[in-house]
Amino acid sequence: MADREWTVELAPGVSAFTAAEWDAMAGTANPFVKHGFLSALEDSGSVGPGTGWQAIPLVVRNENGAPRAALPAYAKGHSQGEYVFDHAWADAWERAGGDYYPKLQISVPFTPATGPRILGDTDLAPALLAAARQVVARHDWSSAHATFIEPAQQALFEDAGWLLRSDIQFHWHNRDYADFDGFLADLASRKRKAIRKERARAVEGLEIVHLTGDEIKAGHWDAFWVFYQDTGARKWGTPYLTRAAFDLFGERMGEDLVLMLALAEGAPVAGALNFIGEDALYGRYWGCTEDRPFLHFELCYYQAIDVAIARGLSRVEAGAQGGHKLARGYEPVETVSAHWMPDPGFRSAVADFLERERAGVETDRMFLGERTPFRKGG
Repeated sequence: MADREWTVELAPGVSAFTAAEWDAMAGTANPFVKHGFLSALEDSGSVGPGTGWQAIPLVVRNENGAPRAALPAYAKGHSQGEYVFDHAWADAWERAGGDYYPKLQISVPFTPATGPRILGDTDLAPALLAAARQVVARHDWSSAHATFIEPAQQALFEDAGWLLRSDIQFHWHNRDYADFDGFLADLASRKRKAIRKERARAVEGLEIVHLTGDEIKAGHWDAFWVFYQDTGARKWGTPYLTRAAFDLFGERMGEDLVLMLALAEGAPVAGALNFIGEDALYGRYWGCTEDRPFLHFELCYYQAIDVAIARGLSRVEAGAQGGHKLARGYEPVETVSAHWMPDPGFRSAVADFLERERAGVETDRMFLGERTPFRKGG
């Protein structure tokens, strides 16, 4: 197979494929690379014209014309919604007289969750990554980037000559806990008491409900949309997702969702949306209309742990950044992205930067790892 030449096509979007065609490559382990999620972003207008995200998946087909392997790729007109920050690179390239945008982005929009970036037959990774470089070269783009690459695929990018970059997220790990108290038993006494107090204070006067599948009705999405808009306006200025995206998530992948709502006298006052993978729970969106102490921690972190334990999932990924997660049992882990710059001088400068940054990131991860709330010495 290594001697064969493969044709890689640039498709007009994930919606150009049937769910069966795309998911035969994407698999079932990660909800964000499924047809339901990516097509919902396109069909809702969350990505596409006017958003700076133009879907251009790269696809290899087999002899019968069926998709065999793919890169979920986008032509990007800015660096928003990526969570791996390259603004300094863009500034440097443009000061040198170049146009940094458009660039090629291999990722899941607005989703800092580790997952596969080469879908389907990974033996075709060299052909797909060579095609990605050709797209950059033919359009005279500055660069290509693949973000939040799962560990098993990182070497495929490195072997193809891409530069790897490390960062830190905070994930909770399930050590075969029977329940939340089992998790607390692993913590130092002071931390255990603090979390119990936070949980009790957070739910005073509230009812917490978990909804999935057909249990999530249009009224629930209406309430959550209000929460999401508030958080999105404060974080990014303009929320990334449209209202229609949430309806499509519910229609196309409802069983992959857990919508947590905090109810005061039956009315939602806060909510958190989680996506369910085969071995992980992914916390993605949160918001509220009432500022209540510790409610963010309860809905986004502690309730997520409850769900992971109940479902036998090995971890919770609660999104990017957030050192406050450390005190709540979420541990520092490495995340990795890969970057390709065709210009030798630009590539050399970025490589030097990454070498220095990598040492600092590893030092930070080790420092944070020593400050988890778990009991020391067993």
